[in-house]
Amino acid sequence: MSADPALVDEDASSGSGDEMNMLDGHNKRQTATPGSGRRKRSRKATGDVIVDAMLEIAAASKMRAAAIMKNEERFSISKCIKVLDEMQDVDQHLYFFALDLFESPNARETFISLKSERRLTWLQNKFNASSSAAVSQL
Repeated sequence: MSADPALVDEDASSGSGDEMNMLDGHNKRQTATPGSGRRKRSRKATGDVIVDAMLEIAAASKMRAAAIMKNEERFSISKCIKVLDEMQDVDQHLYFFALDLFESPNARETFISLKSERRLTWLQNKFNASSSAAVSQL
């Protein structure tokens, strides 16, 4: 009994695709491996880039938070009160007005940023403006 050539061909091709490709001189695994290796490397490289970017964002965020904290300390209410306490010729009404004014971050920054000889004039002008506004509402 001899084997039918069609059945032999069928059996040869019924194995894995790699065997057939080996007969043709083409090896799918070898062709696919370099491509998938490059893909894995590029995914890893992309992942590394993303991780690096996230670390940079985190570092920048920490630096920004530190700068904000430093700025807040520089213009804090307690710092303003300390400077106010060191000033001459501040009567009680102006003193307590200034404490209310220091609730505003912008007012605190302005007060601390002014030269010492201008702070009292600035406070008095703010006080007079607020007193005038209160009187005009009556």
